[in-house]
Amino acid sequence: MHILKEFSPDKAVVIYGPTASGKSELALRIAETQGGVILNADASQVFENWRVLTARPSEEDLQRAPHALYGHLHFNAEYSVGAWLREVETYLQGEQRPIIVGGTGLYLTALTEGLAQIPPTPPEIRTEADVLRQSDQLELMIQALDTGTRAKIDLANPMRVQRAWEVLRSTGRGLAQWQSDTPAPLVAGNQAHMIHVVSDKDWLLHRIEQRFDAMLRDGAVEEAEANLAQWDPSLLSMKAIGAAEVIAYVKGEMTKEQARSTANISTRQFAKRQRTWGRARMTHWSTWCPHD
Repeated sequence: MHILKEFSPDKAVVIYGPTASGKSELALRIAETQGGVILNADASQVFENWRVLTARPSEEDLQRAPHALYGHLHFNAEYSVGAWLREVETYLQGEQRPIIVGGTGLYLTALTEGLAQIPPTPPEIRTEADVLRQSDQLELMIQALDTGTRAKIDLANPMRVQRAWEVLRSTGRGLAQWQSDTPAPLVAGNQAHMIHVVSDKDWLLHRIEQRFDAMLRDGAVEEAEANLAQWDPSLLSMKAIGAAEVIAYVKGEMTKEQARSTANISTRQFAKRQRTWGRARMTHWSTWCPHD
């Protein structure tokens, strides 16, 4: 892995890439070769209740290198990019070199570009927003946004639209205005090796299908059975890609093949959004291709 020759062991490492792209293996190789603690930057992997389905590190991986911020939250916990930054900051000040890896672009952009200090959304406004989103009134929410925010966010992502709508509704200021007042980032470009994992599209799609099949073999169905009694699709932990489909299979609402097919479609769409985010926001990062 020739990319390791370019790394200074004294610098932090930040790795972003789409699901199934090999970014976690790269982080492991860096930790094994040069030392460091691997820090999770994936919004689904912070919750305790989906280990297999979210591809959290295996017991073997945990033996290879120290990890943190994986599976440390209860299934019904609230969490945000701000909460993640506060947790990561403690490791940035620690003795071990941080190797931060994940596919949640918002986390890593906030880490390396800064995060606007937006007040928390009041519960009653969050409930109002949930009702609008769940009743297919996304277009109504989009039209309510200010022009600057509409131009900046992914309007095809319901949760991004809801977040922007909540900010405007609760503060009277658009999300774009808040972001223009962003403070300095926790990790500046000259303080870390920043790696954007890129790959051939067909190679990645094949990997996605292979990995979901492995998840079904290795315990995803059993995880769904364990989550069935507490299943609530509005919880952050239940938004893990593939969770709704495997739950539907366990409930007898889908065949296994239907669940597999639908989950693979969802994962491919998710990977496409991740790749789009990387192309738009990681233009100044170094790139690494896992299959070269």
